[in-house]
Amino acid sequence: MWILSSTRSRRIPIEACGPGIYPVDILEDDPERHLEATLGYYATLREGIRSSVEVFSLPTGEQIKLEASSVCFCTMYRDEPQHKILALVNPQDTKTVVAVYIQEAWWATEDVLRTSDPAREGLMKVQSFGERIVLFILNVVIFGRLERNLDDGDMFFLPHPVKEQAKILWRDGAAVGFYTTKRKGSLCGDGPGACYLLPVFDTVFVRRTYRRQGLGTAMLQDFCETFREDEALGVSWPISPAMFKVCRKFLLAHPEERGRLWEVEPPGAWGQRGSIWLKVQLQQSRLPDPHPGSSQEDVSSCGRTSPDDGPRMSGREGGKKERTSREREQTKSDEDCGVGEEAGRLGRACGAEPARKEAKRTVLDAGLAWESQKKHVRPSS
Repeated sequence: MWILSSTRSRRIPIEACGPGIYPVDILEDDPERHLEATLGYYATLREGIRSSVEVFSLPTGEQIKLEASSVCFCTMYRDEPQHKILALVNPQDTKTVVAVYIQEAWWATEDVLRTSDPAREGLMKVQSFGERIVLFILNVVIFGRLERNLDDGDMFFLPHPVKEQAKILWRDGAAVGFYTTKRKGSLCGDGPGACYLLPVFDTVFVRRTYRRQGLGTAMLQDFCETFREDEALGVSWPISPAMFKVCRKFLLAHPEERGRLWEVEPPGAWGQRGSIWLKVQLQQSRLPDPHPGSSQEDVSSCGRTSPDDGPRMSGREGGKKERTSREREQTKSDEDCGVGEEAGRLGRACGAEPARKEAKRTVLDAGLAWESQKKHVRPSS
């Protein structure tokens, strides 16, 4: 594997930067400086003023020419679109991001997820700019493009907000998953001043090779332990079959949590909560759910449960309004991602597809998937 410095015209083997050195370990906590360097480097590609041709070598031996038509700007944060990261895509498969430009060099996506710091092990809170990049790569590049069915053209992915509370799961020197939460008192986007009334377990992802090891359940347990002082905790509505299995397994093993874990819609008022443990009991007894409106799908039988699930749409008017808002946001993201006529076709590789249906962040565990679509308010009965 090779990286190429923006200040050099020759190829440089990654080992030349020091053994076991990775971006998350050396990147300064200065997003503005990173963006300035990135924009300067891209300008040299666009204007064709570099002294010689540079290439990025893949593990297969294939070489990708570094030019404006093979790169794409990706928006890092949903709520701060001015912060971007430059991605290199495979011309033979423009949906695949193979490297990102960090610290004035190109790094393979897998190397961006690695660390040489032995202290990074287990679940660790995202704090630094480098860790935010790792979260972005896991969410948008790894899950959004590499570890799901790309034939499903109806789903696209939005990055997390800049201040999203998140933890990354580190194992053996690599980031293998994450989960995010909505803090009590944080804005939920359901109107001016609307804030979450309880902490909410929002999104979670585990890489394919680490599934079926109980990591989803472990992250749910960590969430509950993190907010030990809160009487009620939420899991984002709707809970799909795979996540329901995680909740069931967790609650069977931890009876002390049965009374405080709820399926919630924002902002989480009592009329927007449903007992997860009650759903478990109803499923076990095979009785009908007395509150069918509390979930968009019958978690006992309906809905696809593979990691390649596409989005399921809501027919509610609230869903239509949310879709309109996100379409405007995603259209702007498309404009940011395109870097010239040739790069326009590469926008989809950066998690910015044409806005056709509502964006949903899909949650994986134990080889299954569940979707977290939260911005609908249940109509009163």
